[in-house]
Amino acid sequence: MNYFIGISLPHDYKRKIAAFRDRWSNNRINDVAEPHITVKAQGGLTADLHWLANVRQTCSLMQGFQLSLSEPGSFGSSVAFLSVGTNKDVLELHKRLVDAISPSQELLDDYFEMDKYHPHLTLGHKPTGV
Repeated sequence: MNYFIGISLPHDYKRKIAAFRDRWSNNRINDVAEPHITVKAQGGLTADLHWLANVRQTCSLMQGFQLSLSEPGSFGSSVAFLSVGTNKDVLELHKRLVDAISPSQELLDDYFEMDKYHPHLTLGHKPTGV
């Protein structure tokens, strides 16, 4: 099983994003994951869940913050997304989660984390056929 860490959306946003994604019959992303803002990719999030206590602790130490969705973008030709408006808090949460999980440098590079991290909400993902 693959894990990631994301921020769930309010119900009305979630419903609108899911409806938008469903406009394309070959976009199965709603079958894979509900709409969310990706905060930490899969790297280091192993099936043994030894990292989960550190994630809970890290999140409990963060103050709540506001996010907004902004312009569409893409990661090459394989992922379409909505950007998250500039927010230092989500960047700080990402950094703290990476520090708490301590993935290898190779995983950080493979999943575009730390300085390469771009907060986003995925609309479609070509490699997995979703």
